[in-house]
Amino acid sequence: MRPNCECCDRDLSPEDTSVSICSFECTWCADCVATFRGGRCPNCGGDLTPRPTRSAEKCASNPVSTVRVHNPDCLSAR
Repeated sequence: MRPNCECCDRDLSPEDTSVSICSFECTWCADCVATFRGGRCPNCGGDLTPRPTRSAEKCASNPVSTVRVHNPDCLSAR
């Protein structure tokens, strides 16, 4: 589970229900997804679906990733 939006680099909470992912787990905030052509992943063109959430209890024993992925070129795919 990535900690940020790959496009705008906004921090994303593991409990945020508005986050979207594709089958490659590219991670996007709702604001960025709203600007993507056809609502498709700008990296692979795949479907975007709601990212599953993870409770704070589960995060304690299974922490989310700290590796940030940022693709400022996603702006050119809009």
